[in-house]
Amino acid sequence: MRAVVQRSSRAELAVGGEIKAGIGSGLTVLLGIKKGDTEKDGAYMMDKLANLRIFEDEAGKMNRSLLEAGGEILLVSQFTLYGDARKGRRPSFIEAEWPEKALPIFNYCVEYLQGLGVAVKTGVFGAEMKVSIDNDGPCTILLDSERLF
Repeated sequence: MRAVVQRSSRAELAVGGEIKAGIGSGLTVLLGIKKGDTEKDGAYMMDKLANLRIFEDEAGKMNRSLLEAGGEILLVSQFTLYGDARKGRRPSFIEAEWPEKALPIFNYCVEYLQGLGVAVKTGVFGAEMKVSIDNDGPCTILLDSERLF
């Protein structure tokens, strides 16, 4: 499982020109699910997201987690995070999980975050979405459940 995590002051997501979800201060997370990922990968990633210390404390240092800062998460499924463009010019997405297998894992991730007390908003799984993000910092972190980076 991979995630592009952006600390954001605001983010919203539209499908077909209609706003479907939006958050204020928090994290905008683009989440890719790989073939073979399990709920264990989801739990690791969601725990990491909730506790990642990238929000400023009183001294201006990145020392507070989302849970401490009280922010929200806009969680967006994005299979293209497993695009492999090393050969040729068109990315291959063969490592990305099939939608029917990815959706239950994505839903598990949402429920896991909610269980931690995090307010979670999502888009429409499998839809073409437009995401607007006001990246705060800018601060962007890459996470991988296999700890590749």
